[in-house]
Amino acid sequence: MPEPHGPERDDATPSAWRISLPHTQAAVPIARALVRTALADIDAPADSDTAELLTAELVTNAVEHTLGDTPIELVVELLSSGCQVEVHDDSPLPPGDLSAPGAIHHPDPWQEHGRGLLLIRTLSSACGHRPTAHGKAVWFTLPSRRG
Repeated sequence: MPEPHGPERDDATPSAWRISLPHTQAAVPIARALVRTALADIDAPADSDTAELLTAELVTNAVEHTLGDTPIELVVELLSSGCQVEVHDDSPLPPGDLSAPGAIHHPDPWQEHGRGLLLIRTLSSACGHRPTAHGKAVWFTLPSRRG
């Protein structure tokens, strides 16, 4: 299993896990398992079931909407307020209406595709994308369950 990335862990330093995934649908269950394991290992205060679901959506989108076989990178980071998950791919194209303010796209309930970004927008506390040196990172954050 991958090791946490970054400096020694303590209460003041966020923990992060980073792994390269194959550019195939096989990446989805691997990503779900990694998120579940990482959040348990770092005692993340965020809901791991929701993190797994949203991670699966991001990885699926990266596989389906990018060409080639360049690996996808998954980053899971514990934040003081919850957790953040990023999926990096080699496409510079934005991920549809993920972070569009007031996006009003309602997917057809009879269609197999089109609900992933809606789930991410609805279930995360924040989400978006940013350019990287080799494409983009698409991310979401989940708040702490502690209250």
